Amino acid sequence: MTAAVALLSGCMTDLGEQVSRFRGSDSSAPTGVAATQTSVVAPTDASEIIQALQTRPTVIISGTPYAQVANAVIASDARVAQAELRVAQLRAEAAQKNWMPRIGPNISLTSLGDFVAQLVIEQVIFDNGRKVAERDLAKANVERAAVGLVDDGNTRVYDALSLYVTAEENRDLSRHLNAAYEDMADFEWVMQQRVQGGVSDMSDLNILQQKLASIRARSGEAQEATATAIAELNAMAVRPLSELRGLGEMRDADAGEALGVLRARAEREQALAEARIARASHLPGLAATGSLDRSGRLGGGLEVTTDSLFGLGTMAEFEAIEATKETADRRVVQAREVAARQIASQQSRLTAYRRQAAEAAGLTTAAKQNLDLFQRQFEGGQRQVMDVVGTYETYAAAMETEIQLKYKAARAELELARLRGALAEGASI
Repeated sequence: MTAAVALLSGCMTDLGEQVSRFRGSDSSAPTGVAATQTSVVAPTDASEIIQALQTRPTVIISGTPYAQVANAVIASDARVAQAELRVAQLRAEAAQKNWMPRIGPNISLTSLGDFVAQLVIEQVIFDNGRKVAERDLAKANVERAAVGLVDDGNTRVYDALSLYVTAEENRDLSRHLNAAYEDMADFEWVMQQRVQGGVSDMSDLNILQQKLASIRARSGEAQEATATAIAELNAMAVRPLSELRGLGEMRDADAGEALGVLRARAEREQALAEARIARASHLPGLAATGSLDRSGRLGGGLEVTTDSLFGLGTMAEFEAIEATKETADRRVVQAREVAARQIASQQSRLTAYRRQAAEAAGLTTAAKQNLDLFQRQFEGGQRQVMDVVGTYETYAAAMETEIQLKYKAARAELELARLRGALAEGASI
């Protein structure tokens, strides 16, 4: 054991690289390395990816219906991704101690049939950077799990808000159809009186009754769609949201790099660490070993270690490992391009829907003015009932188009926030 402690000094020069990217210093480190870490570590050494996730803002304004929905579904989340992050953190914590000596029993059977038991301690002196790469791989796994946690939270909020928007859209549509049914019922009553007085034909009354039946059926479908969306939303939330009404506003804030880009960056760190581990496994290393058997005899020495033997394809494997770095860099660039294209496309779609919704509102106003004119002309005896009915249908169709475009814009806004990864605040997750 004394020899093993002495051998630790040969490993100390490697400890500066094992500083965690997630914490400023490791209080559990041996006293002999504490000064080394203190001199190396600064608060800015924390992982850029973890910092970007923790400081990630949300575009949802506090106190709005959107915020209430988001808070309710986040509070009831099963947090599977959080459990995966915890596993990755524990493995990273274990990897921080991989530079320390390993100790364990060694039991073998001799040619004479006797068991030989020894207590063996091994300390790696030189391993071509494998231990450092293993620690970096564990840290990259934490980063990727953290990205997965934030992505999971954003997806959950997006799904919940999509259900809420669906419920609100069908509520508005049902409200409009109920009003249209009442107005059309008035026309149907007037037509009944005209038919009974012999002024109008029965065919016009049948047409109006068919229109009433169609409106009633569509209103029922909208109410059923509302009930279905609310039931699914309540199943996701920690409390019922059936009484919540109205759309929520969103601020136009930049959340930074898209989650897909952050995931690609974490995967790049994983690939680089794995490449370094693969390279080190083909190169010889040096380790010091010590043993103690049952009789109290001590043994020890230096040992050249390697995981893989050289072969005719070893150089090609080295080239493939080097090519991994370039591939990982290109994937990050590709992820940035894909994210930028998706965000730009969705931004254009949102702008178009907002413009179309404004135009539809103008058309609805014009149709209502025309309807009022026809209504006055009908009351003055200048128009027939079916003329007013046709004008009313034009107004009702314009109103439906306005409702559809309004909620298309709301969905496009949600999708844009999802692509940016800005529906759930990073610090709260």
